[in-house]
Amino acid sequence: APDGYTLLIGTVGIHAINGALYEKLSYDPIADFTPISFLASTPNVLIVSKQLGVQSLKDLIALAKAKPDELTFGSSGTGTSIHMSGELFKEMAGVQIRHIPYKGRAQSLPDLVSGRISMLFDNLASALPLIKSNEVLALGVTTLKRSPSAPEIPTLNEQGLKGFEAISWFSLMAPAKLPRDIQMRLNQLTQQTLSKPEVRAKLMNGGLEPNPGSPEDLARYIQLESNKWRKIVQQSGAKAQ
Repeated sequence: APDGYTLLIGTVGIHAINGALYEKLSYDPIADFTPISFLASTPNVLIVSKQLGVQSLKDLIALAKAKPDELTFGSSGTGTSIHMSGELFKEMAGVQIRHIPYKGRAQSLPDLVSGRISMLFDNLASALPLIKSNEVLALGVTTLKRSPSAPEIPTLNEQGLKGFEAISWFSLMAPAKLPRDIQMRLNQLTQQTLSKPEVRAKLMNGGLEPNPGSPEDLARYIQLESNKWRKIVQQSGAKAQ
């Protein structure tokens, strides 16, 4: 019920990808919700197997173009933001790479380290231990600006894939038809909480960048993300398994 006590953490999957991925969805990703505030986001990072022998994004794209359909990218499942990052990469880099969906992230990483798959996108926070221990090579983050969590990793955007952005984001949502005064009160409380230094520090340590805003900002952002991922889902031919 829209009383301000029933809330949902919205994600790119729930509000921007699933609508295009599933033929029949039991909810409307936009109309069934009242946006409260953007909460935080985390970049994904493109990591490649050391066995692949590439040192840069340029090397990877050249290799993929020289060997169409021979390189592979893993994901934690069809339609996840990790999978869609890979489809966006194929589209923007103009390469053909085969998608290998796994049942979750834990299964894909050993195959990446051993070289059974060529590359994958992963949440930066989750991938940092593997990157720092030198088990995989990070070629770029998927945000438009470098991440404060790992400023040494360049963006894909600055390396020639102009405008490449694929982030995992989190928002605060309520059911549709939430009264405006409750919506604004919840927005105010969210902004206050996320401006506390100790809360920001905790999120940043976990690789999350807090970025609260108005309900209108969030509504616009969800619409943009929905349009963007619908196009990528359609071009990739991905369907929910």
